[in-house]
Amino acid sequence: MSFRERLLRNPQSLLPRKALFQIHLWTGIGVGLYVLMISVSGSLLVYRPELFRAFSHEPPIVAGSGSRLTQEELRRAALQAYPEYRVTQVWKRRNPDQAVEIWLEHGEKRKQRLFHPYTGADLGNALHAGFRFTSWVLDLHDDLLTGHTGRLINGIGAIFVTLLGLTGAIIWWPGARNWRRGLTIDWQANWKRFNWDLHSALGFWFFAFVLLWAISGIYLAFPGPFNALVDYLEPIGAVSRAPRHGDVVLFWLARLHFGRFAGRTGRVLWTVFGLVPATLFVTGALMWWNRMIRRGA
Repeated sequence: MSFRERLLRNPQSLLPRKALFQIHLWTGIGVGLYVLMISVSGSLLVYRPELFRAFSHEPPIVAGSGSRLTQEELRRAALQAYPEYRVTQVWKRRNPDQAVEIWLEHGEKRKQRLFHPYTGADLGNALHAGFRFTSWVLDLHDDLLTGHTGRLINGIGAIFVTLLGLTGAIIWWPGARNWRRGLTIDWQANWKRFNWDLHSALGFWFFAFVLLWAISGIYLAFPGPFNALVDYLEPIGAVSRAPRHGDVVLFWLARLHFGRFAGRTGRVLWTVFGLVPATLFVTGALMWWNRMIRRGA
């Protein structure tokens, strides 16, 4: 049987396909938890504007009498409570009974605290717990909580996800007789077959979405090469002010990554679709566990 015939009828017997399967398997296991975290946090952040608005609120009203503290007195109260920090901003409200918000910094650390306008007592964090959690998820998704270093690691992770998508697309092909089985799920099958069908079908139908998120993730982490490619293909003209095609593509690449392109229905779909990579990891991990761990037990 020739290579072409084996590719059409029995691709599982081909050595290159076996090699790609191993690359796909171990890459998936290696970056699986990363994919799970990015997938779940990204789906949540589709609603980032709504979450920030929901958890934003005016400072509370506090009981007090006498004269309000001056801005300098409030600065001293804040520095007494946090001597290692410096005050960067004092936000007074028109209502004299509203708590005063004070921003402090110490290196890269920042605090936003509420202080009593009459006594200078520290009243707690100015940001609602939900607001802080949303900010934490955003920092986790964008920079892995480690700033510029995390952004670079995210770019590398996106490269591995791209590799996963491309190798998965190749090894998905089950042969000319069985290709339709890779498109559907047998809901009556045992859990092993169901898990395989789910992984295979999701990988096929959502391949373009996974590849979009991976490539746009690379762009957001390493924009330089993408911008350089656009400059090479479409040098900036001295006269024309029209946006270049490449700039439009990069604009939409970032916009599509975050789901900022449609109304409520579109964002609901983007949230659900965003959980597909997490599902692919879980189903892939179950296959790995069944093949490598359970069988060897």
